[in-house]
Amino acid sequence: MSQKHNYISKVVTDADAAVEGLENDMTVMFGGFGLCGIPENAILAIRDRGTTGITCISNNAGVDGFGLGTLLNTRQIKKMIASYVGENDEFERQMLSGELEVDLVPQGTLAERCRAAGAGIPAFYTPAGYGTEVAEGKEVRVFNGKPHILEHAFDAPFAFIKAWKGDKAGNLIFKGTARNFNPMMAMAGKITVVEVEELVEVGELDPNSIHLPGIFVQRIFQGVRYEKRIEQRTVRAKAE
Repeated sequence: MSQKHNYISKVVTDADAAVEGLENDMTVMFGGFGLCGIPENAILAIRDRGTTGITCISNNAGVDGFGLGTLLNTRQIKKMIASYVGENDEFERQMLSGELEVDLVPQGTLAERCRAAGAGIPAFYTPAGYGTEVAEGKEVRVFNGKPHILEHAFDAPFAFIKAWKGDKAGNLIFKGTARNFNPMMAMAGKITVVEVEELVEVGELDPNSIHLPGIFVQRIFQGVRYEKRIEQRTVRAKAE
C-alpha cells in the first residue's frame, strides 16, 4: 500500500531561481570544507547574477578560478570571513593590495559562531585567540582563571549549502567531509538554499539517516555538472 505524505515542497527549478532575492552588499554563508561540499551551482548563479559587495562567510576561499575563487576573480566579494585561505593566489593578491577585506577567524570559533546563530545564542566566550590579533577590540572575561574573549554569532540573510541527497521537503543527507560546515550554516541562515546531487521524493530517505531536517531549509534544487576537484593533486612516478 502506498503511503501519502503531506508536506510543503521546498523545490525550486534551478540555481537561478534559488538565488532570487540575493542583493548587493549582503552577508552570505557558503558551506563546504576545502573544495568538498561546496555549493558549485549557486556560486555560478551568483556570478552570473552579478551580485556585488558580498561579505562571504566560509571556512576557506576556494582556489583560483573555482569555488569562491570564481567570485573573487569577478570582484564580487567585498569581505572574506574565513579560517583558511592558503590555496588562492588571487585572494592573496587582493588582500595584500587592500582590495579585499579579510577577517581571519580560528576554525573552531568560526564553527561555533555558525552553530550559535542556528541555536539562537547571540554571543559566547572562548579562550581561542586570546593574546593575538583575533582578540583586538573584544571584551575579555576570566573564567576559572583563564581569559576568554567574547565572540558574536553570525547574522546572514542567506546560506548556500551542498548536500549529497535530499528530499522535496528539504531533509538532507551529507557525505563525508561535506558534513563539516554545511549543517551548521544551514541552521544559521535566514534563507537556506540547498543544492543536492540527488533529489528524491519525500519518504524515500531513511529517517534514521537524515543529518538535517527540512525545517531548516527554505529552498532546494537538483544540482548539475559537479566537478569535485582535488585542491592539490600529488602523484609519484610509476615504478619501473
